[in-house]
Amino acid sequence: MAKDSSLEQIGSNQSFGGRQLRYRHPSTTLNCDMTFSIYLPPQADKGPVPVLYWLSGLTCTDENFVTKAGAQQHAAAHGIAIVCPDTSPRGEDVPDDAEGAYDFGLGAGFYVNATESPWANHYKMYDYIVDELPALINDQFPINGSKMSISGHSMGGHGALTIALKNPERYSSVSAFSPICAPIQCPWGQKALGRYIGGDATENNGQWALYDTVELVKTSSKSTRDSLLVLIDQGEADNFLTEQLNTQLLIDTAAVAAFPMRIRFQPEYDHSYFFIASFIAEHLSFHAENLR
Repeated sequence: MAKDSSLEQIGSNQSFGGRQLRYRHPSTTLNCDMTFSIYLPPQADKGPVPVLYWLSGLTCTDENFVTKAGAQQHAAAHGIAIVCPDTSPRGEDVPDDAEGAYDFGLGAGFYVNATESPWANHYKMYDYIVDELPALINDQFPINGSKMSISGHSMGGHGALTIALKNPERYSSVSAFSPICAPIQCPWGQKALGRYIGGDATENNGQWALYDTVELVKTSSKSTRDSLLVLIDQGEADNFLTEQLNTQLLIDTAAVAAFPMRIRFQPEYDHSYFFIASFIAEHLSFHAENLR
């Protein structure tokens, strides 16, 4: 399907009249080979289609959403492609957490641009998601790059929200499941930002705040608040809700900023893909409406 010889197809499955594909490619941004999955709905056989980027959470790869969310059926119905990148750089030369922890290093890129050694040479996930990967996708596949939305889960929900808030002109809409809303104020975020960027929330000219949804909402422009459409679902039985996610803080901050986000608590749902699969149809419909 792809035209660039540097793209190596490593997976292909027929799904709901479309194709679930997987590729490997050399990334100049991350200085390593990367994999991504892309679902092309049947409508892509006739011309360019809108695209949703999905960012996954800690420990995930590009395949978790593909195999667990059940999104292909709804993407086919709406004629939307879905691109699922990996969650971090990979490879023998890519550094990992010295203790092998799940919440930092491989599988935990946090969608930031690292500035600290030894992470800065590879961990530039923000630039990869915002610039390199979309340029590749738009060039190699039947994608309408002017109709793009973004979504994600947990660490990926944090990534989707912060990327959309910093680039509202690029995205028609953004949604998230169980996002890390205020990484500056939770253990996962403090560990990641402290190591990738260095210092603390008050140092480095406020660089941490550039990757924090709550802080970005506080400083958002009126045009962003008026134009960027946001949907967030959070399970009330999520065991990470209190310590790591800070959903209520985002609700309160958005209210003060007059940012009309649609944030829903879902009773009895947890942090798993069972939760995502239960509401992914509504998220695809939300994005489809805004990608028209």
